Amino acid sequence: MAYLGAEKRKYPRINCHFLVYYHMLEGSNEIDLSQMKNVSVGGMLLTTSKPFEKGAKLALKIRLPGVYVESAGRIIESYPLQKGIPIYETRLEFSDMGESDRQILEETLNNYLKAIK
Repeated sequence: MAYLGAEKRKYPRINCHFLVYYHMLEGSNEIDLSQMKNVSVGGMLLTTSKPFEKGAKLALKIRLPGVYVESAGRIIESYPLQKGIPIYETRLEFSDMGESDRQILEETLNNYLKAIK
């Protein structure tokens, strides 16, 4: 169901399907692969094969056109996409992203915004 309330996000989100490699920062180093559903300079929504607790931290490696950027991410929310199916929508905010990676992400997203206008 689409959210109909007031927009609270600080940065505009772009619907896109970049690949994301991720693993828990603490605990298992098992790397998983997913696609994001949308992204902004501040965070993203991706599908995951398991739920994560609010506040958990993930190490992220995001495949943008021609380059990877890395960051940590703090889980905001993780919930089942459909009852009985082990696929979860997981929202997170970026943390500990280096300035050069942040600039690359911001430039990429600005290019996508220009293309859809």
